Amino acid sequence: MTDHSDHSEPEAGRVFESVDERVERRDDWARRRRKGIPTDKQLLVVACMDERIPVEEALGLSLGDAQIFRNAGGKVTDDVVRSAALTANFFDTTEIIVVNHTDCGMMSAPDDAIIDGLEAAAGGDLDDVDLNPALPNLDIGDASIADWVSMTDDIDEACRAQVDYLAEHPLIPDEVEVHGYVYEVESGALRRPGERVSEGVNTRVSE
Repeated sequence: MTDHSDHSEPEAGRVFESVDERVERRDDWARRRRKGIPTDKQLLVVACMDERIPVEEALGLSLGDAQIFRNAGGKVTDDVVRSAALTANFFDTTEIIVVNHTDCGMMSAPDDAIIDGLEAAAGGDLDDVDLNPALPNLDIGDASIADWVSMTDDIDEACRAQVDYLAEHPLIPDEVEVHGYVYEVESGALRRPGERVSEGVNTRVSE
């Protein structure tokens, strides 16, 4: 975020210039969308909603540097593509970073267990559940609930696949850089996909 706390002493007879400068900076911050001012780093981050992942800290970001989209698993869903397409084409975003992580909750259970749990919550067959009653234009169509939930077997492969999908998507300009990293909750550090410490860290046992 731009520093709005500049307390340097203004020049005598030119106090208004210092005040005007601060007013303009604040206006730029508050009205940056209307003025066409992009994020400070022209960056979109897609990350998991997991509370253990300090996205800004891990990437060295401050408030105002990036738009951050978080969901379960850090999945590149249709809504992520929608948001990425809008920011890349209209908000001057030039870089997208996908952050997945080890020990993810989306790797913690077999698909059947997730379906059984959701059916218990719904009190019946999931085919009878309207996922978006208020937003029918955003429903999942003919996709299954299992596909919609989208559990993950290998976080490294998932990260690579999502980067490739975004980089190749027709709504994302070719000049937009797309990269992905895996945050290791064990070490508190980012690494590139595939540079795993052990095979057991990133795989989910399917049943």
